[in-house]
Amino acid sequence: MAARHRVSAFCLLALMAAPAAAQELAWSRDPATQCRFVAPRSLAGGPVFWTGACPAGQAEGPGMLRRRDGARPGDAFYGEMRGGVPRIGVVDTGGGYRVGAFRDGEIGEGDLDWQQRLDAFDAAVRAAKAVSAAYRAQGNLASARHYEGVARQLAMQNDG
Repeated sequence: MAARHRVSAFCLLALMAAPAAAQELAWSRDPATQCRFVAPRSLAGGPVFWTGACPAGQAEGPGMLRRRDGARPGDAFYGEMRGGVPRIGVVDTGGGYRVGAFRDGEIGEGDLDWQQRLDAFDAAVRAAKAVSAAYRAQGNLASARHYEGVARQLAMQNDG
């Protein structure tokens, strides 16, 4: 009987801790679409825009979070979103990549093994291709070609 109470108490504490952890995430909104998401800390410093699906008002699936620095594009996250929260992918900092799963508010925190690196770049390639397809569907062929190139560049990171 005592063991059952300990298990029940543990489960109750775990359930109570989950919402607290979710509340610690800093939620943002795309200024144009109002789609909600959590941006990795490395994208802080300017407005962040989401290119991808937004069911129920939250970023979902493969896509891109892009910070704008005035009129110029800033750093970008390419990867998989689930319920508005990054799951895995790559942040392109312009001078290198942050690679891996989303943990502690950032992409690529902690140790990374070769399979995680492969999975993160694969997710980033799918995301860049999805962004390219979205621009192509809008008739913006220049941006579609640009993100096809981004997808090729990301794919080459796993070819070494």
